[in-house]
Amino acid sequence: MDELKAKSEVLTDHIRDFLDTYYKLTKISVTEKTSIIASGSFLALGLCILGALVLFFLGIGIAIWLGGAINNRIAGYFIVAGLYILFMGILFLFRKKIIFPLIRNLIIRKMYE
Repeated sequence: MDELKAKSEVLTDHIRDFLDTYYKLTKISVTEKTSIIASGSFLALGLCILGALVLFFLGIGIAIWLGGAINNRIAGYFIVAGLYILFMGILFLFRKKIIFPLIRNLIIRKMYE
């Protein structure tokens, strides 16, 4: 009977060690995936901000150049604004077919990296 009790205590200790190790491994895995997603998100946010600034100054430059070419600066700004509205409309139309799947696939790929 003492031998059975000793074996059951050893088995219990092994199970406890296994569960503790599995918990630590899961915690490390979740932490790693969270850090990968967070760093990717911060990088994407930074690129979006820089891209918006580039588009802003590029738009101003094109508007001034186009306004000088047609001798009407105000018309140059309106033409560039119209192009931006057209681009936003195209993005809005293709958001479910192209943009959402692209973003979803990027997030899933980062999770399983």
